[in-house]
Amino acid sequence: MQRLNRHDFPGARYSERVIQFGEGNFLRAFIDWQIDWLNEHQGIDAGIVVVRPRNREVSDSLNQQDGLYTTLIRGLNDQGEQVSEKRLIRSLNREIQPYKQFDDFLALARNAQIRFVFSNTTEAGIALVETDTLADQPAASFPGKLTQLLWARFNHFKGASDKGWLILPCELIDHNGDTLREMVLRYADRWQLTQEFKAWVNQHCAFYNTLVDRIVTGFPPESAQLAAQLGYEDRYLVAGEVYYQFVIQGPAILADELRLDALAPQVRIVEDITPYKAQKVAILNGAHTSMVPVACLAGLESVGEAMDDTAIAGFTDDLLRQEVIPTLDLPRHELHAFADAVQRRFRNPFIHHALLSIALNGMTKFRTRLLAPLLASHQQSGKWPQRLTFAFAALIAFYRGESDKKSWPLQDEAQWLQRYAEGWSALKASQITPEQLVSSVLSDAQHWGEDLTLQPGLVAAVTHHLQNIIAHGMRKALSQLR
Repeated sequence: MQRLNRHDFPGARYSERVIQFGEGNFLRAFIDWQIDWLNEHQGIDAGIVVVRPRNREVSDSLNQQDGLYTTLIRGLNDQGEQVSEKRLIRSLNREIQPYKQFDDFLALARNAQIRFVFSNTTEAGIALVETDTLADQPAASFPGKLTQLLWARFNHFKGASDKGWLILPCELIDHNGDTLREMVLRYADRWQLTQEFKAWVNQHCAFYNTLVDRIVTGFPPESAQLAAQLGYEDRYLVAGEVYYQFVIQGPAILADELRLDALAPQVRIVEDITPYKAQKVAILNGAHTSMVPVACLAGLESVGEAMDDTAIAGFTDDLLRQEVIPTLDLPRHELHAFADAVQRRFRNPFIHHALLSIALNGMTKFRTRLLAPLLASHQQSGKWPQRLTFAFAALIAFYRGESDKKSWPLQDEAQWLQRYAEGWSALKASQITPEQLVSSVLSDAQHWGEDLTLQPGLVAAVTHHLQNIIAHGMRKALSQLR
C-alpha cells in the first residue's frame, strides 16, 4: 500500500508561519489539528515547521510523509452520541532535526513570515542547562534553542518591533509562558547578550501562559483496518478524544492573527488563567482522584466501568455538583457544562483508562486536587462535605492494598507506603483504632501544608466513613451516604 505523501495525495500547502518544538502525538492532535482547521475554514495560511527538541537517532521522520498525517478524533459529542472523524492534516510542512540541520534551524530566525512558536517538550523541558553556550549547534535545552533563534532574529532584522514572535508553550506547568520568558532572559544574561535584545524580548515578543486539555491515545491498535479504509499507509496516524480545551492568558493580538474566535468556546483568550486551572484540577482531576479508590474497592478496574456503575457514577456526579463546583470562581453554568463534558469523556468507549494507572501517587493527588475544595466547602457551610470526606476515607482504605476479594500494587512515596503498611498492620492487630489511623494520616503537616487534625470534626468525619467501609464493604458504605 502506498505511504501517505503529497505527490500522490495533493492538496493545499501553507506559508511557513509557525515553529513547533516537539513532534509528539499531543501537539499533532491538538495544535496542528486546530491550525489545519483554521487554515481550511478561516484562511489563516499558517504552515508549521516542526523542530525535534531532543538529540536522538530516529529511523523515520515526518518528512517521509511530506508532513502529512491523519487524525482520528472519536468519542461522545455534546449530545452523548458516539462519533468518529478522520482528518488529513496538511498544516505541517516539514521537520527539522537541529543537531543535524543547524543551518536550516537557524534560518527559521531569518524568515520574516514566521510569527508563532508552540511547544510541548514535557514538563521538564522548560529548564536551564548550565553547560549551554550561544555557540552550541544547537543548545541542549529548549529555552536555549529558543534564545538562539530570538538572538539571530533580533540581529537579522535589527531589532524591528514587528518581527517579534507570539510564543505559546503547552508544557503542563504553572505559568509556562512566564517561566519560558524568564529562562530566555536568564540565557541572555549568561551569554552576555545586549540590553537592547532583552528589551526587544520583553516588549515585542509575547509569552502566553496556557492551559491545554485533550486525551491523545496515539497510534491506534486497529491501524491495519484503518489503512484499508483510508487507502494509504500512515505511520503517523494519531487518535484523540473529541473534547479539547485551550485557554490562553495574554494580549488579544493572538486572536486577531489566528482568528481564534472561530474555535470558541473550546479556545479562549483570558486575562487570568487561574480559575480555569482550578476548574480543571478540581473537576477533571478531582473526579478521577475521588473515583479511583471508591471504584477499586468496589471491584472495578477502569474508568468506563465506573461510569457504567450507577452508584459510583452518581457518587462522582454528586461530589462535583454539590461539593466541588460551589467552591469554584467561574460562572455556575460554565462549571456545570465542564462537569458534563468531563463525564462524557469518562464514558468514551474508545479509551480504556485503568483505575490503577490513575492511582499513582494518590496522596499527593488528593492534596493538590481535592484538599482545597474540601476545606472551602467546610468554610462555606460549616459542615464537612459527605462525599469528599468519604473519598478521603476511601483513599485511606485503598492504601491497605487489599480487600476480601483481591489485592493491588501501591505506588507512592516510600514514607506513605511505610506509614500505611505499619498503620494497617497495627489496626489489624487491634493495636490502634481507625480514628488513630486517620489521625496519623491527617497530622502530616509537611504533606498537607497544615496539621489537618486541628480542623474541628474532620478526623471524626473521615473516621466515620472509614469504619463503615471496613465493617460493611464499599458497596454498602456508599449506599449509606445521604
